[in-house]
Amino acid sequence: MIPGLPACTRNYTPENLSMDRRFFLGSAVAAAGTPLAGARFPERKGNARLSIGLAAYSFREHFGWMKGEAREPRGREMDMFGFIDFCAEHGCHGAELTSYFFPASVDSGYFNRVKRHAFLRGVDVCGTAIGNDFSMGEGTHLDGEIAAAKTWLKKAALMGAPHVRFFAGTGRGFSAGKDRVAAAVTALRECAACAGELGIFIGIENHGAITADFLLDLVKEVDSPWVGINLDSGNFISDDPYADFARCAPWAVNVQLKVHIRRNEPADLPRLVGLLRQARYQGYVVLEYESGKPSEEIPGYLRTLRRLCG
Repeated sequence: MIPGLPACTRNYTPENLSMDRRFFLGSAVAAAGTPLAGARFPERKGNARLSIGLAAYSFREHFGWMKGEAREPRGREMDMFGFIDFCAEHGCHGAELTSYFFPASVDSGYFNRVKRHAFLRGVDVCGTAIGNDFSMGEGTHLDGEIAAAKTWLKKAALMGAPHVRFFAGTGRGFSAGKDRVAAAVTALRECAACAGELGIFIGIENHGAITADFLLDLVKEVDSPWVGINLDSGNFISDDPYADFARCAPWAVNVQLKVHIRRNEPADLPRLVGLLRQARYQGYVVLEYESGKPSEEIPGYLRTLRRLCG
């Protein structure tokens, strides 16, 4: 437990859930476009406000740590302080500090130094991202995933990050049965209670070959004012990813834009930003770059995003 932060104890059991036919992969939404009773649609007043951020994942090959294991970086090595410097030097408002690339066993002092460094460079720590999987069903593995997720919520609080990207799980995992979806909702509700105590948003990403309908139903079933969608423009699996993006945008609490969309097609960035404006999205638009040479190629895309989002 991190001193000074809530313990985030367990509050939910499977008996609390109202699972029904909405939850099977590839299904249509039970009442298309209509939130479940009590589901909290994010309230946004006024016009869209789009702030540019950059994900540390864009430099994934350059970090000397990967999920707690030391490794040899490719090319010039980077740490979180150097990544924040890159963000500052290229006009980013925010830096998304992906959890994978932190050194193992860092203490609260390390996160305080990260927070201080970002503040002095004029960069917000706009979030972090974890690689959890809640789709394996009840048991010790899932319990460990929940505990690790809560730990990162607390670390995000230390850095002053308002958002943590979560995965729900995988399409393959959820296809094993409705009980797996129930267990995932239980896990997400438990983490949402912890996030609420810390004042941090959880954004569930459209990751792992889950459909937009499934994701929307999942967020509505979790039904927390601290849970929305981490909207990744490159991860939709349907034949119309732009339509999926538009349907999910009103529920977004964080956006990750990629320069490619389904099947490695170049993304229509003006179209994606236009859809965010239509949804009156107010928050970070984080570039997550997965191609080429990041140090050389990212600055041009950031200039494009500043022009589109300004």
